[in-house]
Amino acid sequence: MTQRFKRSALGLALAGLATTLLTAGAAQAQSAKPVCELIATGGTIAMKIDPVKKAPVPAISGEDLLATVPEIADYARVEVLNQSNVPSDYMDPPRWVALQKAVDKALARKDVAGVIVSHGTDTLEETGYFLDLTVKSDKPVILIGAQRNASEKDFDGPRNLLGAARVCVTPEAKGKGAMLVLNNQINAAREVIKSHTSDVETFKSGDYGFLGNVDNDKVIFYRAPLRRQHVPLISDNLAKVEIIPMFGGADGSLIKAAIAGGAKGIVIQGLGWGNVNIPMYEAIKDAIAQGVPVVVSTRVPNGRVLPVYGFQGGGKTLQDLGAISADNLPPHKARILLMLALQHTQKRDELQKYFDR
Repeated sequence: MTQRFKRSALGLALAGLATTLLTAGAAQAQSAKPVCELIATGGTIAMKIDPVKKAPVPAISGEDLLATVPEIADYARVEVLNQSNVPSDYMDPPRWVALQKAVDKALARKDVAGVIVSHGTDTLEETGYFLDLTVKSDKPVILIGAQRNASEKDFDGPRNLLGAARVCVTPEAKGKGAMLVLNNQINAAREVIKSHTSDVETFKSGDYGFLGNVDNDKVIFYRAPLRRQHVPLISDNLAKVEIIPMFGGADGSLIKAAIAGGAKGIVIQGLGWGNVNIPMYEAIKDAIAQGVPVVVSTRVPNGRVLPVYGFQGGGKTLQDLGAISADNLPPHKARILLMLALQHTQKRDELQKYFDR
């Protein structure tokens, strides 16, 4: 063997060793990153245009979504659980219960910093509030979605996933409960609503504003949600609760139909401060007399329900009947809280305390 060949062989060996060490170092660095579990449930963020239907349909997995954001590895080691792949319009109490169990299981692991839930935007705020109420861990639960599907050039899913991962590993995210992170904006689950059918900046928190932002250099929190509570989930079968709207000319028949259909609670989407007309007032009176709790909310996006008016059907007269005030919860979130609270009590005064917290 010539001296030149020996030097060449030695050089190749050293190069191979260097490559091995670099690869091992990169793998070790990645394994040292905090773990965020991505629980994929479906929604537009998991859809593509079907060439036959020419419309978005469920098409991609959590792994497919993760593959669109290779730079996420700079922040976290993301593990994927494909819980389901359905439009969020299909979400319901049984799916919420199953998701809550999956989130609890992930957060119980010491190496998991937090959980990211990918989900459709139509019911994202409902799922977020359900998890905010039922998950006790102080680790963050971050919900994301997309307004544009994966076939569109400006698909917003990857940006939202990256933002969620950055929030997931931010120490200040602890103790803030379930949060929605889209368009680099952080919203509290209790306060947030979908405000536009198609804009990427659809999720807003009304009078309260964002919790913080995912900026280019760091995640910044400006405030914390103070009106949080934990309502333990003690049964997989939640009470049936219906939402009944008040509108000009409502006759109360929908309340009667809800009770006949087995509703164990009713949320009224009232007007203004929480007012209804006389037929609705009479139907609410009958429902309460039959032992069915009635919660009064409002269709107005901002502000609290208050017992101000004394005309028949006004908020003060509904309070006198024994109706429960939803405070500032919109009807769809008041329904979730009532379903959970009914596991623990049927008493009007005790139920009201849940809404006052």
